[in-house]
Amino acid sequence: EVGEPFKEEKAVAKYLRFNCPTKSTNMMGHRVDYFIASKAVDCLLDSKWAKAKKGEEALFTTRESVVDYCNRLLKKQFFHRALKVMKMKPDKDTKKEKEKGKAESGKEEEKKSKKESGKDEKIKKEKEKEKKKDGEKDECKKDDTPGTPKKKETKRKFKLEPHEDQVFLDGNEVYVWIYDPVHFKTFAMGLVLVIAVIAATLFPLWPAEMRVGVYYLSVGAGCFVASILLLAVARCILFLIIWLITGGRHHFWFLPNLTADVGFIDSFRPLYTHEYKGPKADLKKEEKADSKKQQKYDSEEKSDNEKKEEEDGKTEATRNSGTDGSGGERHSDTDSDRREDDRSQHSSGNGNDFEMITKEELEQQTDEGDCEEEEEEDTESGPSHGKS
Repeated sequence: EVGEPFKEEKAVAKYLRFNCPTKSTNMMGHRVDYFIASKAVDCLLDSKWAKAKKGEEALFTTRESVVDYCNRLLKKQFFHRALKVMKMKPDKDTKKEKEKGKAESGKEEEKKSKKESGKDEKIKKEKEKEKKKDGEKDECKKDDTPGTPKKKETKRKFKLEPHEDQVFLDGNEVYVWIYDPVHFKTFAMGLVLVIAVIAATLFPLWPAEMRVGVYYLSVGAGCFVASILLLAVARCILFLIIWLITGGRHHFWFLPNLTADVGFIDSFRPLYTHEYKGPKADLKKEEKADSKKQQKYDSEEKSDNEKKEEEDGKTEATRNSGTDGSGGERHSDTDSDRREDDRSQHSSGNGNDFEMITKEELEQQTDEGDCEEEEEEDTESGPSHGKS
């Protein structure tokens, strides 16, 4: 037998009910609120009961003490344990998804085959390798790179069912609330509404000054509502007049957001809107569409031209590598020729020094040298005698 809950237990359960994060779902055809056990334990460990007072010990010191106390609350039917049951998708939906995936994969393969048909086999292999590397890098960096578009995570739907073993366990176990106390805010709002209704029914007993003030306030509120209704009608009439005069070319709205589902201040913004929907507007739309198509076509042509330029660059590089070898040989040939020419010039310039000379020519050269020496001696002796 389980007795009635104590005041302390009610206070703890109330604190847990309003401070522990909860979610709502369906259970046995009813809308219920549930919480997770680990979050409830964390919530109670941060509460005032986890702090020791003067001369008293704290109620919650460890997670085990919190689990024991929550077991008491569970036995006194503040909440009960539930079991998550995932909803299985029907076979038709799975078959449709498989068929859609196959169709999409077939379309992608066709597009790839069309794009790759005009390219060489070498370029295909290189691009495929680069794509694989980029794909692996992107998969690794998806979680790290900010601003990248994340895939929508499909949340699996589930329903709750009562659990056979009614025990409180610390972990990801689910517990459904039975205890539903009235919050102070809801209580205060209800009290204010009751007082307002009673005061309105006692309007004939109010003082005369208060009744006159309420009368003027009601008249002002009525005039404001009437002015808004008149504005709504007048703006429609103004739109029709301008539309008929211009033959449907000019669309002019005064206070376009007056009847829209927006806030009070936003309903008066902007003051007016004007649109021209004539033949020029249609031409402008067509021109914009044509310009977009041309831009797409130009971008595709540019991509093709860039690819061709890359291929031409590769072929030129291979050719230049071949021509560089031949050019080097030619340079080496010309250098050797120049060196031989220089050597021949040096030999031609110094060849007279090494020519063969006969004995007669040597004797003539020696006789001429002796005569010149005698003449020099005579010239030197002549002036010396004169001096003496």
